[in-house]
This record gives sequence, structure tokens and C-alpha cells, in this order.
Amino acid sequence: MNDFVNNIKKVMLVFLIFFIVLISYITYLYVFKSETAVSSSFNQRLWAERNKVLRGTIYDKDMTALTESTRLSETSQKQTYLQGAVFAHAIGYMDPRYGLAGLEKKYDAELMGEGNSSLPKFVFFGKDNDQKVGNGLRTTLDSELQQKAYSLLGNHRGSIVAMNPKTGEVLAMVSKPSYDPNNLDENWKSINANDERPLLNRAVSGLYPPGSTFKTVTAISALENIPNVYNTSLNDNGSLIVNGTRLLGNFQGETFGNIDFRSAYMHSSNVFFGSLGLDVGNKSLKETAEKFYFNKNIPSIGLTIENSQFPSYKNNEKGNIAQSAIGQASVLVTPMQMALVVSSVANDGIMMEPMLVKEILSSKGTSIDKLQPKQLGEVMTKQNASTMKGLMKDVVAEGTGKGAALSNIVVSGKTGTADHQADVSNQGAAHSWFTGFAPYDNPQIAIAVIVEEGGQGGNLAAQITKELVRTYLK
Repeated sequence: MNDFVNNIKKVMLVFLIFFIVLISYITYLYVFKSETAVSSSFNQRLWAERNKVLRGTIYDKDMTALTESTRLSETSQKQTYLQGAVFAHAIGYMDPRYGLAGLEKKYDAELMGEGNSSLPKFVFFGKDNDQKVGNGLRTTLDSELQQKAYSLLGNHRGSIVAMNPKTGEVLAMVSKPSYDPNNLDENWKSINANDERPLLNRAVSGLYPPGSTFKTVTAISALENIPNVYNTSLNDNGSLIVNGTRLLGNFQGETFGNIDFRSAYMHSSNVFFGSLGLDVGNKSLKETAEKFYFNKNIPSIGLTIENSQFPSYKNNEKGNIAQSAIGQASVLVTPMQMALVVSSVANDGIMMEPMLVKEILSSKGTSIDKLQPKQLGEVMTKQNASTMKGLMKDVVAEGTGKGAALSNIVVSGKTGTADHQADVSNQGAAHSWFTGFAPYDNPQIAIAVIVEEGGQGGNLAAQITKELVRTYLK
């Protein structure tokens, strides 16, 4: 009998423990996760409430509509993306089956007509919303420039970011391959099966070796840490050899002989900049990179940007240190990151917070909230920025970046070629990079272009930059 009672007690104890765990879990979900669950883009009740309000319009910087909402019934509406794939990665999508992405997700509450509140009030109270049309978003995007950038990339994979270096306003943000957000239900299966990942916004989430465009950061670090480095020179015989070990070489073994800082940057000498990396050291070069927000979250308005990566190496890892100084080894960047680097040079050493949204508008078109440009800080001295501006001008005028030159506008920039592994057993063709700004005397636009496997020398990326500058500055 005692054994029977004891067994009953044990069973009751087990049930009690399970009950306590269940109640604790339910309490945890209610207290800590309820907001996440309620605001989830897959919350069906939220979709029902969302459809009671005609979604607000997203505009470009000149108030050209990029989206259009149409009432289908009292409980449904259709969101049309007027430029289709051209703006897909910048705007994102809204779909009852596949959720939200991009600006549609970040500004869901505003587009539903709830101002700056983090969650729609009607979700909790279930009442019809008096405001039947949501708020609008005025973006910083320039439609003509966006369309031109999309066209210039052609069938290549890659990305283009163009911004105003003085304000941080993103003028164009293109990622290819793209997709048509108007036909998600029809094409979702093929989009997801595509190995080229059309849903990936390469501009802010694609991580690439920057190649020689990173020499801009290395040059700035050297100017900060090595006295009189601008006037130094070395003998470039095509290879950097330390203690009998070849650490790196120039493309096709090209030799430059006795070469100074200016000529090394202008002609993109790997030997000179690999040697600079060893002289600066990994610690100092990493500190400079982190001033540009490598290894950090980049504050932004309307964007989520993947962290660019600059590695730590031990002092005896000479090969990796030298390679990192020329944008190889384990250095990885987003195109947005490199657009910010070149923008900071153009803006006299001040990095601006990147912004994709300029203004929130009422359903009647009046302004609710104008978003102001913000400085992220001085990432280099004005003097060093001036030095780098001059070097970038020389790159286009006399060096590797002649493909970006225009007869009536002084373009400044830096080419880049980035080796990469196509897969674990095969190295694909080099990525083509160009980062630049124009005009030289009064920069109005800064651009970063990557063409995946676009070939040696950054020529294709430079030519794309030239046409974008021509388009924007007329």
C-alpha cells in the first residue's frame, strides 16, 4: 500500500513539474515574445487588420510614385510595384503569403497609417481604423539614376550603390540578379531555387573581398601611423618577399621599379601596399578599418547593413597581413561599406549615416517627419582626406582608372580586382570593383560598383561609374 501511495506521489510530482514548466513557458511567451508574435509579418490577424487600411505610397526623392495600392474588397488590397525588378531590393515587398521585406517591413506601421508607433494600435483593440489610407514614404532614391544603374549592370551579377557624400542619402541601390515583386506567388519557387540568389540584396548583405579598393583604407592608415610616408619609396620588382618567402605579387608579375606612394596608389602596386601593411601592422590597420565601421553595426535610416569584416592576425602571419592590406586574405565588405569609405574621402573625412528614407508623409501628402542627415564621425583628418582626393583624381587621370574619365567632369576613384573562390575547388574570374566620386572640386555623388567575375583591372566597373556620373550630373 505504501509503495502504491509513493508511486502516486511520484507521478503527481512529475505532472506538477511539467505543469510548472508549461506555465513558465507560456508566461515567458506572453511577457517577452508577445510583441514579436503580434508584429510578425506572418500574423494572420495583423494581415486582416492591415487590409482595412489602404497601404501608403512609397515615392522616390522627387515624389514619383514607386508603389500603388488598389482596394480589391473590404478585406483585401493589391500592392503594385511600378518599376518591378528595378527597385525590388530597395523597396522590398508585401505579400500575404511570403511576408514583408525591405522598406515595406521596416516602415510597415507607418504605411499602415500608424505614424511612428512600433505596433498598430488596432491590433490590440480590433476596431476599424478611422484613417483608411496609410502614410507615405519619400525615399532618397533618384529614379533616373536607379534605372540607369540597373541597365548598366546588364546580365552581370553584382551591385551598385550611389550616394550623396555630403548627406549620406542613397541615390541608387541596385542588386543583380533581381526579381519582380509583383509576381511572387507565381515565381517564388523558381526564385528560391535560383543558385544566384536573386532575393539577396547584394548592396547591403553581399560580402566580397574588396581587392585594391581597400588600398584607400591602407593608405589612410599609413598616413596616420608612419611619419613622412607619402615621400617614401621602394623597389618594386613584381614580388614581395620576406625572409625568403613570397607573400604576394603584382598582376602578371608587373614591375614598377623605384616607386613612391603616389605612383603606387595610382598604378595599384600590390608590392608597395603589401609592404605598407607590414609596416603599419595588423593592429593599426584594423583600428583604421574600424573607424570606417568595419566589424561594427553601421547606423542607418531605412537600411540593415551586414557587418564588413577586417581580421586580426598575429605578428608572425606576414602573408595574411600583407594580403589584407591589398583587400584580400579574410577582408570582406559590402558595396555599401565601400560607398561609405569613398564618400568619407569626398566629404573631407566625415562619414555620414546612410539614409534611404527622407520623409514620412500623411495620406494627404503633408509632411509628418523630415529625417535629417547625421554625421557618424570624423574617420580621417581633413588633410588626409585632401591627400586621398588628389590621389584618386590621379588614378582616373593617369593611372588604372582611366575608364571612368569624362571630358567635362573631373572624376576621382580607385579600381579594384578581387580574387575569390567560386567554390571549394575552383577560383572564379576576378571581381571588378570601382569606387569613386565627382566632381573633384565639389563632390555631389559617390559610387561603389562591383561586377562579380567582371575581370581584371576594374575596367568594367569604372566604365559603369563614368556613365552613372554622366547621368546624374548631366
